[in-house]
Amino acid sequence: MLNERADARFLVLADQKPVIRSNAERSKATIRWFSRQELQDVGLPVAEALFLGVDRKTGAGRFAVAVSEHRVRNAPGGLSLMRPIVDLRSLAMQGVMSDEEISLLGQAKALSHWHENTRCCGHCGGTTLVKDGGWKRKCWACGHEHFPRTDPVVIMLIIDPSGERCLLGHEARFHEKMFSALAGFVEPGEDIEAAVRRETVEETGVEVGEVRFHSTQPWPFPHSLMIGCLGFAKTSEITIDPNEIVEARWFARPEIRLMLDNKHPDGLFVPGRQAIARVLISQFAEGKV
Repeated sequence: MLNERADARFLVLADQKPVIRSNAERSKATIRWFSRQELQDVGLPVAEALFLGVDRKTGAGRFAVAVSEHRVRNAPGGLSLMRPIVDLRSLAMQGVMSDEEISLLGQAKALSHWHENTRCCGHCGGTTLVKDGGWKRKCWACGHEHFPRTDPVVIMLIIDPSGERCLLGHEARFHEKMFSALAGFVEPGEDIEAAVRRETVEETGVEVGEVRFHSTQPWPFPHSLMIGCLGFAKTSEITIDPNEIVEARWFARPEIRLMLDNKHPDGLFVPGRQAIARVLISQFAEGKV
């Protein structure tokens, strides 16, 4: 068993928040990896550790252990060993950790969130058991198998008919000065292009014609796949739905560049470098789209 090898390493999620290492200024961070023995010494479970893959250089297994923060804080020696515990979304937005490690933590978070919410079988209500290193749960009663879910979300940069402005929105949950690309879930039976058009007109009243696929990004909050698109507007008048969005505005390239450089006179800014929204916005500002 890979998780029983001496070189196996485990990351810890405490209430879905990773235990990390960071410098004094919190400007750099890495995953805090634990040996099997270290976790056993503080009484944390490794029997149902979730398999994340193997180290490409050593072949050693990499696993995630998900527990409550209360359990970590009350483990013998856990308070000093298991710190700091930091919200993953904050880590991703701050850009203090490598893309590779953020991706690994995202995989662990999405997988552990699914396990927390799939303890009972949706067919018969029986208890489900962890199988295949955490990549499957099976009902002990009816035998039905459950697999991790991924929810598709479109995130789109809408470009106005002149090609010189892009449409950004501000949601209530955002920092008061942040604007970002519009986004929304793909509905059952809907294709990506239709989702882009529907979400845009619902949130802002802007009608979209051509839609182009750009790129994707996993977003484990809790288990989404962001599908980045460019949408080309047929209209420019904005009428927001206050239930969907607080504000939406057209931004010209010079203003977008100021936002990217954190030099906007009103303090407006866009998401950090590890968000697909920033990639879309940056490429528009550079004239690449």
